[in-house]
Amino acid sequence: MNRLSTILPLILATLRTARAENVDQGDYAINYWTDYAIYPLRCVTYDNIDQIMYSMYEKSYNHCSDSPMGTYVTSVDNFVNGYLEQMQSNAQDGGTDYELPNMANYVNCTNEQINGKDYYLMVGCNAHNPIGLKVNAFSDDTCTTKISIDDDTSSSLPRDLSLHYKKCIPCVIWTDKNDDEIDDQYYENKQKNAPLCNAAWEYKQVCDGKCQLMGKEQKAREGWNKADKVLLSVLSIFGFGMLLAIVKKRQKMSNKDALLEQAAISAAGLQQTHVLGIFALLILIIMMFALLGLKKITWALLLLLNIVLFAYLMKLTVDGSVKETIVGPDGKVIEKDDSDDEEEEEEEAMSPTSAENGAAGAGTGTYENPNLPNIA
Repeated sequence: MNRLSTILPLILATLRTARAENVDQGDYAINYWTDYAIYPLRCVTYDNIDQIMYSMYEKSYNHCSDSPMGTYVTSVDNFVNGYLEQMQSNAQDGGTDYELPNMANYVNCTNEQINGKDYYLMVGCNAHNPIGLKVNAFSDDTCTTKISIDDDTSSSLPRDLSLHYKKCIPCVIWTDKNDDEIDDQYYENKQKNAPLCNAAWEYKQVCDGKCQLMGKEQKAREGWNKADKVLLSVLSIFGFGMLLAIVKKRQKMSNKDALLEQAAISAAGLQQTHVLGIFALLILIIMMFALLGLKKITWALLLLLNIVLFAYLMKLTVDGSVKETIVGPDGKVIEKDDSDDEEEEEEEAMSPTSAENGAAGAGTGTYENPNLPNIA
């Protein structure tokens, strides 16, 4: 335990010393880039300047999956110059030559005559592709005021430079080397000289909330495709069919069931007109969301409406198929329809007309009191 307590402070002191050697003067200058990575995001026009937005990561072995040190922007020319220098350094390390793209001739503001007309040209953002670069035309020698050019002139300009957007790029990329191919300073220089990260860090500008909002991808709202329209039509027709069936069922509803339903609605503090108004409003809302292309909420409301209609239709169907039963004086179950018939027959039997007919058919007679025995 004593030994561990002695070694631990030494380890922490060593780490602090290494950290101090790596970052100089308030974390503004990074001397060793071995563990760092850069993640280019997109090209944006911020403060009227075409700039590359990117994030810096302190642990390259996490492949830019952890939280970044920060999100920054730097001008396209500074970033591209650092990128091209990095590509040349990587190729030289691998023993090959890197051929510069033609767009490299326009990294800085360049005057050129095209089709007999003078233009100031410079690499910048592509207005139609946020992860692409384009040679833009300007009206001044500082390349600050963009001008539009015809398609023929635009097509004659090179488009052979692309950055590795949305990819985690280690600041230092190692290649296999034999010991006889390198000197003692190779590893030291390799860790300190990272052209892309050096340029991005030196010319960085913090990308604030407004800047990052510009960098968010604008997702186009998906419209209704053919399959969506077919399913939407099927659900609408199904719901309309159930509505017609409900209207027919309600026309055949008994007075007793209608009164019970009205009592239930009144207990909820509503009236029948309120229910109809809510139903019409729900249909109107579904139509509005459908026209706006809000697919998820349209599907949800339409399915909810169909479920409610189906449940109410099933209730009316079940209530209409159940017959009310009455238990007679002899203990037998009499269905409602049969009891009604019997009541009609009894009413006919008790009517005066039937009594007179019965008397006429049976003839006349006298009633005699029975002889009761005398009780002494």
